[in-house]
Amino acid sequence: MSRNLVTLSVVLNVFLAGALAGGAIWIRSGKGQPYSLEAAGGRLPEQDRTMFRKALRDVRRESQQGILDGQQARREAADLLQQPVLDTTALSAALERARNADVAVRTRLEQRIVEFAAASSAEGRSVLAEGLTKRAGPRLFAVPKKSP
Repeated sequence: MSRNLVTLSVVLNVFLAGALAGGAIWIRSGKGQPYSLEAAGGRLPEQDRTMFRKALRDVRRESQQGILDGQQARREAADLLQQPVLDTTALSAALERARNADVAVRTRLEQRIVEFAAASSAEGRSVLAEGLTKRAGPRLFAVPKKSP
């Protein structure tokens, strides 16, 4: 029994060391930099950045119950996956509850970002647009720009 625990411990430690080393390499290579509207907010001018972060904190605080609901649904799904006989109906329902909670939180977050962008300067919106563009990845084909 103790031999199995030692083996398991060694395997886990090797896995964790590899994950940490891989994560460090990934971050140093520049691929670990997040690109999203939230991450782009960190590049806003200081006053705008402060207001932006406060708006996001407010959404997270207001959405605390939805966040907790999603976490609980994921725990339920994990428990169901560990059962000897898989109840696919219950698993699907738990995953759907988690997804719905996540979508509700994301919808609130995006709406708050829209409200922030509507009150922001053209420069601020440009910074946010850059975050979206980088998150979307490279363009596969050229999209003609609309003329005003």
